[in-house]
Amino acid sequence: MSGQTVPADFSGHMLDLDEDEDLEVFSKNTSLADGSPMPNSPSSMVNQYRLEEDEEEQQDANAKDIFVTVDNPESHVTAIETFIMYRVLTKTTRSEFDSSEYEVRRRYQDFLWLRSRLEENHPTLIVHPLPEKFVMKGMVERFNDDFIETRRRALHRFLNKISEHPILSCSQHFRVFLTAQELTSHKKQGPGFLSRMGETVRAVANSVRGLRSRPEEFTTMQEYVEDFSNKVCSVDKVTQRIIKEQREYLDEMRQYGPTYTQWAGSEEELAEPLKGVAGCVERCSKETEEQIHHLSEVLVPALHEYVLCAETLKAVMRRRDNIQAEFEAKNEALASRKVDQEALQEEVDALADRVELANNALKGDWSRWQSSMRTDLRSAFISTAEKNVEYYEKGARPS
Repeated sequence: MSGQTVPADFSGHMLDLDEDEDLEVFSKNTSLADGSPMPNSPSSMVNQYRLEEDEEEQQDANAKDIFVTVDNPESHVTAIETFIMYRVLTKTTRSEFDSSEYEVRRRYQDFLWLRSRLEENHPTLIVHPLPEKFVMKGMVERFNDDFIETRRRALHRFLNKISEHPILSCSQHFRVFLTAQELTSHKKQGPGFLSRMGETVRAVANSVRGLRSRPEEFTTMQEYVEDFSNKVCSVDKVTQRIIKEQREYLDEMRQYGPTYTQWAGSEEELAEPLKGVAGCVERCSKETEEQIHHLSEVLVPALHEYVLCAETLKAVMRRRDNIQAEFEAKNEALASRKVDQEALQEEVDALADRVELANNALKGDWSRWQSSMRTDLRSAFISTAEKNVEYYEKGARPS
């Protein structure tokens, strides 16, 4: 059966932020013209923060020299599988690119290939996570519009996070991903299965052996990641539970409102207040639906993205520890004088350099990741706060 292309149509800290930095938004030195303090309403605080956020985004955009867009998903049907292909558009001013614009088609597996190559070549850099591979229990709805759009946005985020990274954006694999019409030949150039399996076995062995002297800064980093993971996972779960409860509340309001309208038809003296209640319920239903949509489209994706980031960070920490564990093991063997001293000394020196490079890479990426995480989550939280203010203001407004 030949491949068939079908357009995918769309219908329709807790984060350990510095305390003073967090409180700053609530203590802006705002005052009226006469010098008296200006009251900080929720709306005014949100708008002030939104203005600062827009200025930061504009500064970031001015500094970029590579822009990537993921769009136009298409369903491809073959005799053995159905999959989605996404268009990846790139515009750049970088000299290492032969052209300033590229257009290629990529499927989810291609994004997985890129991420694995980046992790393989930069084991202690923080490579932004991809959305999870779809689970079997949801296979029936795998290619519905909402799923495709959610994945498209996540893939778009993934590529743009890489394009903004000072090291990963210069990767040859990233450039190939953005420019090559076909990736098959490039995928064959990677390490073989047995080679990868050997690295995995060695990594597990090193993890079991453990470390003798992990630097304190990385122990602190690991504790932070564990704490961050617990908190962001908790907030993610509670937010999803709130959305579920709000959907149930919305369903009940939609059944509740028409009852008052019907009642008004049989109670002439009560008709006006009954119609008023019906109108109020209808308005609340509409605003609740919008709030649910906002939480689902803005807050939940941001939270879940950093749930995945936490797992990525844990893996990076393990890889750093594995590199140090291998160095310590070789160093101990050298000290025991039971092996070829000269050959092992060279290997120990090389491993010492590798440990230093790994440590420096992670330390540099750590501060960059924290800054990005705080910007992303701050934006999601402020946007949600803004929507909550709007929701309650509209709910309290008389009809």
